[in-house]
Amino acid sequence: MAFPRPNPTLGDDAASAEAARVAWATTANTIAEHQPVTVVVDPVARGDARRLLGADVDVLEAPLDDYWMRDIGPTFVLDGDRLGAVDWVFNGWGANAWSTWTRDAEIAAIVAEASGAERIPSLLVNEGGAIHVDGRGTVLVTETVQLDPRRNPYADRARVEQELARTIGTTRVVWLPRGLTRDYDGFGTRGHVDMVATFPSPDVVLLHAQPDAGHPDHLVMPQVRAAIEAATDATIVEISAPGLLADDGGPVDWNYVNHVVVNDAVIACGFGDPVADDRARGILADVYPGRRVRTVDAREVFARGGGLHCITQQQPAVQPALQPSSH
Repeated sequence: MAFPRPNPTLGDDAASAEAARVAWATTANTIAEHQPVTVVVDPVARGDARRLLGADVDVLEAPLDDYWMRDIGPTFVLDGDRLGAVDWVFNGWGANAWSTWTRDAEIAAIVAEASGAERIPSLLVNEGGAIHVDGRGTVLVTETVQLDPRRNPYADRARVEQELARTIGTTRVVWLPRGLTRDYDGFGTRGHVDMVATFPSPDVVLLHAQPDAGHPDHLVMPQVRAAIEAATDATIVEISAPGLLADDGGPVDWNYVNHVVVNDAVIACGFGDPVADDRARGILADVYPGRRVRTVDAREVFARGGGLHCITQQQPAVQPALQPSSH
């Protein structure tokens, strides 16, 4: 993970900034109850990190622009007992006017070295939240991210597919048409897949659903489902959005697909909606049998542009018997 530091998305006042720090720290501290956690901390945030992170959370100091480790960090891969770290090009989610990324662009290499992984450089502009794999060669992507002219102006599907095969070993790419409506506003990623679908197991796709016709994603998600059905024979399990439809910024992108799988547990996003949060816990327990489902309030994270999956990046243990991660 990475710890929040001052930037345009942290908050407009001290209370808002503290709410963000608490949300990130609560996520780290909860995960640390199940497995080791390392948090990259910018020196400017050293004091706040020391104050809020638990003693069992490791800290790695390095300069940061932002703090969405899923996107700025490496994507870890395994080759037997060899650990690799794919270092994508990061350009602030498509060179957004509000974003700076010169320091974030170096974080993947720093994390790779600290973890002892072999760095695998790539010239593809990509983020960890823009891919989801099933562990058996299939990857979900969206046309509006990898083919974004502000990310990869000279890429086509074939080039993207070739680079994904080289770096993360995929043999089939499922192209989804788009992401959630909110993800296309000024602070959005323009279509990250980890807000709409994931593989809880190789033959199952967990898919976001918006049952309320008053929300624009009610029309978006059938398009996404159709693309998955056309390209795979996976069983699709839908997990519905919570009840809130909009906030001051427009239609919300609240979803339960953006969860974190850790050792023996699933860390689920919570939205202060007891009925919807409980329903989501039940579905997650069904698709991840044997794992404890724990809910962490994710509203402060979503208010800044993402969810709990977006602020974390898993690193697999290195042992010869370990199978490729599905997440």
